[in-house]
Amino acid sequence: MSKKDGYSRKNLFGNISHYDSFGHKVGESRRGLFDGWNNYDTNGNKIGRSSHGIFGELNHYDNHGRKTGQSRQGLFSGIDHYDANGRKTGHSTRGLFGDWNHYDD
Repeated sequence: MSKKDGYSRKNLFGNISHYDSFGHKVGESRRGLFDGWNNYDTNGNKIGRSSHGIFGELNHYDNHGRKTGQSRQGLFSGIDHYDANGRKTGHSTRGLFGDWNHYDD
């Protein structure tokens, strides 16, 4: 059984705010200039970026350009998350009001 690890929701300006399982904000993702997302911690420091891959996946990178993981469409619904070595680390499903609920696997 997987446990809920947190959730994400779009805010008023189209950015995505990320929260832990207790409802505390842990970061934010903002649209990049051309494509993808820039990821920030709670203090506004950039911690990485995410960009779309050739097959529709979302590749995640740290500030030094090293790949830290990937997110892909799940088999039936939702999104599966993988680490840099391709091991599944969790999944996300749509919530009732359009937010994403994140779970550890």
